[in-house]
Amino acid sequence: MVNEQALKEFFLHDEFARCSGIEIVAIGEGTARTQVHIEPRHLNAGGSVQGGLLFTLADLAFAAATNSHGTLTVTTAANITFVRGASSGVITAEARELVDHRRLPFCEVKITDEQGQLLAIFTANGYRKEGVAAIKE
Repeated sequence: MVNEQALKEFFLHDEFARCSGIEIVAIGEGTARTQVHIEPRHLNAGGSVQGGLLFTLADLAFAAATNSHGTLTVTTAANITFVRGASSGVITAEARELVDHRRLPFCEVKITDEQGQLLAIFTANGYRKEGVAAIKE
């Protein structure tokens, strides 16, 4: 059973994501949704959202989804493909665990704008640290 509130509190310690304005909206078993409201500080020199922000948004969604089982999970490899730019509004990342392996999960994260247009696809696998809890109950 997912303790959504405890996981959200755990991820408040992700200073980089928090300082970037990213928030976790929802966590379910093997799923998560994160969001960021685009501000001028998020834009690159070309006026589009900086790719690093999208990567961080997706990586936090991945972390929340894979840690939802209670075992501390870290990213071992990740890939992002950008398909469309954005420069304003709210951007959302929806993570879904495709493989819930006891040690090596694999997850896909779709990043969309307010109109539901796909901006990027992020895939990652992780490593579950056996015997290390993601949160203290």
